[in-house]
Amino acid sequence: MAKESVKARQRKREALSAKYAEKRAALKAAGDYKALDLLPRNASPVRLKNRCQLTGRPRGYIRYFGISRVIFRDMALQGKIPGVKKASW
Repeated sequence: MAKESVKARQRKREALSAKYAEKRAALKAAGDYKALDLLPRNASPVRLKNRCQLTGRPRGYIRYFGISRVIFRDMALQGKIPGVKKASW
């Protein structure tokens, strides 16, 4: 599990990115790059990292489910993800 401070930092970046998304798009369309520089750095969507919603794990992220591979496997084996079952052939 990721530290709580790392998860909190990620949530803060997500909130700032959503808050300034419309303003960033308008400034980019206008070509006003000096005004873009004045926005907070964490408002940029590039600074976001895909993290597991449950544990905060940054690696092995499955975008479709929003969780890491480890949690995905556990939940799939427990039958908590509808339509997913272990393959056998």
